[in-house]
Amino acid sequence: MNILYDVMVWLVVGGIVLAIAIAAAIIMVSNNRARKAKLDVDSATVEPAGFAADAPGEPRAQAEAEADVAAREIPEAPASRLTRLRRRLAAAENPLAQGLLALLKADRLSENAWDEFETALITADLGVGPTTELIDALRAKMGVEGESDPAAAKEVLRSELVRLVDPNLDRALMVTADGGPGVVLVVGVNGTGKTTTIGKLARVLVAQGHSVLLGAADTFRAAAADQLETWGSRVGVPVVRGAEGGDPASVAFDAVATGIADQVDTVVVDTAGRLHTKAGLMDELGKIKRVVERQASVTEVLLVIDATTGQNGLAQARVFAEVVDVTGIVLSKLDGSAKGGIVVQVQRELGVPVKLIGLGEGVDDLAPFEAEAFVDALLSE
Repeated sequence: MNILYDVMVWLVVGGIVLAIAIAAAIIMVSNNRARKAKLDVDSATVEPAGFAADAPGEPRAQAEAEADVAAREIPEAPASRLTRLRRRLAAAENPLAQGLLALLKADRLSENAWDEFETALITADLGVGPTTELIDALRAKMGVEGESDPAAAKEVLRSELVRLVDPNLDRALMVTADGGPGVVLVVGVNGTGKTTTIGKLARVLVAQGHSVLLGAADTFRAAAADQLETWGSRVGVPVVRGAEGGDPASVAFDAVATGIADQVDTVVVDTAGRLHTKAGLMDELGKIKRVVERQASVTEVLLVIDATTGQNGLAQARVFAEVVDVTGIVLSKLDGSAKGGIVVQVQRELGVPVKLIGLGEGVDDLAPFEAEAFVDALLSE
């Protein structure tokens, strides 16, 4: 009887132990499955090794590119800037408007009054020949219609000035060419604002929808290339530059080659500012033009003239025209001492039109030249 009891006890204990062992095994299997499932979920969120290094960089690069585009400035359209610059020119003091006002306010038109008006015209750099033509026409008209009609006299002056400025000249900028980029060479003496003008011109072209590249061929002035890069970065225009003191023609060649490879519309090449009296430096301009023309057409040669230099600016224009066949004039700083009469003289002397005018320090203070708008602004009281 005792033996049977002992057997039954051991069977119960063994059953309990077996139940505990089975329960422990089930728990261990469940934990392993849960751990494996977690690992599978975690591994599903990790990119393959080949993409691990690239994934963070791609969004960052895209973000940087978007930030760069957002940081670019949108240049002002040429039409609206012309209206604004016209107002600025009208607000500037100029001897043409002052001389006419004094003439019309005179009690009688004495020879002294006409002499003072002639002085005002010459002070405005209109030149002796055009001044004589203008005064003769005005005196004849006022003699017929009467000296008491200021409006008629002003209209005569306006029509004669428009005729002298010549609205029929072709002032369109030739900035593109068939089969490759158009190349615009920009030349001028030191201090005329040449490099700044190029930066502003790039903004004009970008506003017109052209793709542009700048060539920093002014290798003699240390800050010239940096200045161009600053202008270019503001509107997303690349700049090709060379070593300081390097061969300018080589830089111009590389710039045009890059422009061809990148299929841009226009390559604008800066050149070293030089005195028109330095024969060696002037000859270098001819070399730059010849080197560029091995690859692409030079569609424009723009001469930048400081409008405040008067007769000296005309002397500069003569020499530059002999060397590089100037196709257009850019008058800078026209909002200063109002030497606007140089427009007439330089066009008559060279047969080359004024194509652009600069009227201030602002980034968009460069506009196409329009003869009638220019004269109206000069005669504004």
